[in-house]
Amino acid sequence: MRLTPAEIKAYLKRIGIADVQPPTLDYLTQLHRAHVSTISWQTIDIVAGRPTPIDLHECVRLMLSNRSGYCFHLNGAFGVLLHSLGYRVFWHRAGVQPPGQEPRINSFHLGLTVSLTNEQQQAQRYIIDVGLGDMPYEPLPLQIGTYEQGPLRYQVVNSDVAEGGWRLVHDPNASFVGVDYDPDELENLEEFKPKHEFYSRSPESPWMKLFLVRHRHATGSNELRGCIWTRRDSKAIEKTELRTKTQWLEVLGDVFQEHLVSYSQLEREELWKRVWTYHEEWKKANMK
Repeated sequence: MRLTPAEIKAYLKRIGIADVQPPTLDYLTQLHRAHVSTISWQTIDIVAGRPTPIDLHECVRLMLSNRSGYCFHLNGAFGVLLHSLGYRVFWHRAGVQPPGQEPRINSFHLGLTVSLTNEQQQAQRYIIDVGLGDMPYEPLPLQIGTYEQGPLRYQVVNSDVAEGGWRLVHDPNASFVGVDYDPDELENLEEFKPKHEFYSRSPESPWMKLFLVRHRHATGSNELRGCIWTRRDSKAIEKTELRTKTQWLEVLGDVFQEHLVSYSQLEREELWKRVWTYHEEWKKANMK
């Protein structure tokens, strides 16, 4: 799939990029930073009972209509944008490792890499990921090493669960441990559709009752988990409980650029009530 010139212009405008440039590493870095700073990772539509399909046309439509999504939507749309701008983009099966669990590649995450030609006229791969909320802020070389971006530190190592694959290790204080990627290159997103169906509709999905919004910026990250807003920078981690709908909507809009444009006033009220109910249930469970 390729975007039209008008769609490219609209997508770039959404993330605050003024001009189309040749497909260089510098431009790729600009695009990546802009995307993760502007378009949040979120479970809003899943919690609201309004999940969005992950076919590429729908993923792009979300970005062009001032909405967002989670990994399949975000990396799906960004991959299409990069391809349309002349980059060599590759899809990969991946898996996120939560705390207390083992590494895995289960196709519950869509991985991206981009191949560029370096100054020695050799192909160099970069890990691209705008679909994880708080990692990374800019492309990472697909080379073993440690990389610092703001207050967060990442490591690229060999994967122990996929031969020839790689692993992106998250910062020790972050929300999950790391991500493993399969080196095989996929031609489409069919592999991920059953996973999206589970995430977005199954009663056993971890996202059904977890309202979660995340994004990165140059000096840290923000997260809204239910009604707890967490701000992280190089100096501290600060948490604030948002106790009113007005506060909650202001943070969603002003901090995360999530203006709930597809939700009516009544639907926003219902969403707030649902999230507050889940928040109260969470507080009671954690006070035992």
